[in-house]
Amino acid sequence: MDRRFITVLGVSLVFALVVSSVFYQMTARSSGTSKKVEASDQKDLVVTARPLGVGVMVKPADIKIVKTPAAAFPKGAFSKVEDVLDRPVISNILLEEPILEGRLAAKGSGLGLAPTIPVGMRAVTVRVNDVASVAGFVLPGMRVDVLVTGRPPTSDGDMTNTVLQNMLVLSAGQTIQPDARGQAIQAPTVTLLATPEQSETLTLAGNEGRLQLVLRNSSDQSVEKTAGRYISELYGAPRKSAKPAETAHPAPRPIVIAAAPKAPPLPPPPPPPPLDQITVIRGTQKTVETMPNRVAN
Repeated sequence: MDRRFITVLGVSLVFALVVSSVFYQMTARSSGTSKKVEASDQKDLVVTARPLGVGVMVKPADIKIVKTPAAAFPKGAFSKVEDVLDRPVISNILLEEPILEGRLAAKGSGLGLAPTIPVGMRAVTVRVNDVASVAGFVLPGMRVDVLVTGRPPTSDGDMTNTVLQNMLVLSAGQTIQPDARGQAIQAPTVTLLATPEQSETLTLAGNEGRLQLVLRNSSDQSVEKTAGRYISELYGAPRKSAKPAETAHPAPRPIVIAAAPKAPPLPPPPPPPPLDQITVIRGTQKTVETMPNRVAN
């Protein structure tokens, strides 16, 4: 075999070994550096150890700590267990889901339904039966309209009118969230989320008439204007106009006696006529004598 060929082949092998060795060392260094960076770029994240429903108070057995890259740390999440303990849940949290600030109420805000009530709103409970609550198909989170049946003060018959629309159901009976199977809840009472003004309307309607809840699509946010329905209209009778309120006699206007106009002032009396004068000349003396005025007849 040609010695020159063997020499070239040997040099090529040596050069290949040198290049491979250098490449291996560079790869080992980069992988070691990336591992160190990944190990130092991890952050603690608080997640649930079991599903948490609305109204549940977070306890140590309900949560756990996992590692997550700092770049993927969710906004509003927690890295310390003590930040979430003894805080009530206001929105359902799934298994191993990160616990966010918006899912928890403030510590000390109470248990059950109270933490779920927004500031400025009220939770009003109305008594219903299996028919008034739509045969038990009212579940927390649904939207309903509230109808009241009674006799208005200005009418001779009963009527039904829609008093409130698009009301959020907070709880049905003692249940503040539907079960996993979505079964109907037979509840004698339903709690609705309302403003203070709507709370007054609900309370008055419950005391003065009979309430009926009507289910609606949760995505339907429209508010319909209805005129109500009288019982006589069910039998084809025309709607009666409301009785006109008795007009009270207007209070008599007070009689104002105008003061008599003042008489114009009398003109001043005319000046007296001038006296008659007679000039008498006696010699060198000249005198003027005044004669009295003659009285006119």
